[in-house]
Amino acid sequence: MEHDGQLELYTAVANQLKEAHATVRALQVPEGVRMALTRKLLVITAAAKHDLADATRRLERFMADLDEGRIPEEER
Repeated sequence: MEHDGQLELYTAVANQLKEAHATVRALQVPEGVRMALTRKLLVITAAAKHDLADATRRLERFMADLDEGRIPEEER
């Protein structure tokens, strides 16, 4: 039974990551900003493979930042 719960959690995080990527793609920001945000999401995705709880926290913080308009400036 525990395995089923873990699988459901992975599925939920995967769906949240998919939504986050769609949100980033839809943003009207310079390409450099979009790339920086995408890199952050890729780091979170990689973290999910090793520490799902940490990845979930990071993803929630990432989405909260986007929702509140805290978007990094374009990298040069």
